Amino acid sequence: MKPPAPDLAVPASVSTPDVAVPEFSSAALAAVPDLEGATAEEVLGYAVERFHPRLYVAVSFQKESSVMVDMLLNIEPSARFFTIDTDVLFDETYETWKAFEEHFDIELDVYKGLSLARQASLHGDELWKTNPDACCGIRKVTPLKDALSHVDAWGTGVRREQAHTRKSTDKLHWDRAHGLWKINPLADWSEKDVWTYISDRGLPYNELHDRGYASIGCTHCTKPGTGRDGRWAESEKTECGIHG
Repeated sequence: MKPPAPDLAVPASVSTPDVAVPEFSSAALAAVPDLEGATAEEVLGYAVERFHPRLYVAVSFQKESSVMVDMLLNIEPSARFFTIDTDVLFDETYETWKAFEEHFDIELDVYKGLSLARQASLHGDELWKTNPDACCGIRKVTPLKDALSHVDAWGTGVRREQAHTRKSTDKLHWDRAHGLWKINPLADWSEKDVWTYISDRGLPYNELHDRGYASIGCTHCTKPGTGRDGRWAESEKTECGIHG
């Protein structure tokens, strides 16, 4: 665990709770509780008890986000959420963003990378075509590092069923890339589980899901498709770098 970097620019909307950051020994890391048999609510409950208010949950405005936000707010009304705005999200995603904040009565912290103009001046136009890994690094991975620099744990809606790259996802594990804990309460959920939860509670969700987009990213790199087949569909790329 590490304290916030003193020279890191954190968005003005983000308040960093004054909580001591514990130092974890290798023995402590080995003593992680086994949450694989726990329900999503139990995983979130454990995360809140152990990490709140230094728990930060990522919101991507996909169907899993609808579940995560609703479930966590039912456990901890003051839970903290953030999103990464790549500036090239679908209009429907921005509309979902607004619907989330209105429905759940929350305000998301927002992180961004370079402006599109600055990116183009440094790397040329349409970097997402010439070097999609570099584009994701600028627009997603770097802002994520900023977001996670001042917390002890983060949560995502990653599910094992989504892709072969996610089949080994643990519900709780040490995220070595960022030096903090990562929770994935929905890891063992099916597509049906997610939609049933949304339907039962009348939650807002991204309408692109109704148009065949199982996974939704940036406009230039997302097409309709099952699983994550619609992401970077014309290349071998399967992940943006946020989750490995």
